[in-house]
Amino acid sequence: MNQLRLEADEAATQVEELKAKVKALEQENLSKEQEITSLSHKNAVLETEVEKLEGVVKSLKASADEGQQHGTQNETLTRRLQLLEEEAEEADKNLREVNEKLRQTDVKAGHFERKVQALEAERDNWESKYEEMAKKYDAVQKELREFQDEIGNM
Repeated sequence: MNQLRLEADEAATQVEELKAKVKALEQENLSKEQEITSLSHKNAVLETEVEKLEGVVKSLKASADEGQQHGTQNETLTRRLQLLEEEAEEADKNLREVNEKLRQTDVKAGHFERKVQALEAERDNWESKYEEMAKKYDAVQKELREFQDEIGNM
């Protein structure tokens, strides 16, 4: 009986630990989802910036073609164009990095979702085992009382 009590206590402790793990994983999952949202927003901002910069690059290229007759102005525009192209390349590089981070975060989020599901299933299993043991414990307690009553009646 003591062993049953110990097992029931251990099962209850393990259920509490599993609930804590599930809560921690859910919190981590929420954090990852927030990071995904943040990265998605940053990705959209960078895409808009790239489009804007590409428009500026096209505009500057057109201005550079028209301004060939103005040597000094042409050199200035060419330098500005190079800087904008470098910025566009940097923005494109940043966009690729953000996309890669988003992909990795998506993979991690999927992994953690599967982990949470597995832990929830394990928790449910332990809860059912706990309930079964509690029923057995109650039945044994009832049987013990009946036995004590019989002995007391003798």
